[in-house]
Amino acid sequence: MKLPGMCLSLEEQLSQPNTYHDLSFLERLNIMIDREQLYRENTRFKRLLKQAKFKIPATIEEIDYQHPRGLTKDKIVSLLNKEWLSRHQNLLFTGPTGCGKTYLACAIGHHACKQGLSVRYYRANRLFEALTIAHGDGSYGRFIQALAKTKLLIIDDWGLEQLSPSQRTDLLEIMEDRHNVSSTLVTSQVPTIHWHECIGDPTLADAILDRLIHNAHKFSLKGESMRKNKNNLTGIDQ
Repeated sequence: MKLPGMCLSLEEQLSQPNTYHDLSFLERLNIMIDREQLYRENTRFKRLLKQAKFKIPATIEEIDYQHPRGLTKDKIVSLLNKEWLSRHQNLLFTGPTGCGKTYLACAIGHHACKQGLSVRYYRANRLFEALTIAHGDGSYGRFIQALAKTKLLIIDDWGLEQLSPSQRTDLLEIMEDRHNVSSTLVTSQVPTIHWHECIGDPTLADAILDRLIHNAHKFSLKGESMRKNKNNLTGIDQ
């Protein structure tokens, strides 16, 4: 019957008769139903985490607010409900290397998985490599469709190299499919005012950034590398 959570709860009740002896049938049934719901939620969460393929196992609870990088807890808390995701808004983290952009992206993605939403994480160069391969092996349509259905797409380390003509076209296709349908989270060392230059073609840049930036929550981080400070604390040479 595919009710493993209820089966586990029933086995527990049978193995501990004294614990459940005074409960009514409906009370014991409710316990079994709750266990089944929890089992399904945990199973879905594990499946979403596996599908997301986060670079690091980051969580919202372990975000460092002490490091002086212009990040406050209230700003992150404002993202914990699903309103920005429900409204198909985007999220942009910019700042120097080592300021924790990847960790923040993975932590927010992890939280979205806990909320039952599908997430996919890609470093920008790996995403474009995957798109190139998909063009070559005939899976491009399926790949683009899978990206379009993902509730939160994370593109990490965007803007390190100027896009090629095919990459510009692919990115526009992705942004067009996702515009007002789902959310995209982008991290970059490059300030948003220079993203036109990263794309290269002014016309395509306007089209892409119009869909990405104008309805986005923007976080501009600053400060020294957190990796450097952690190494100093542990006595590790640079």
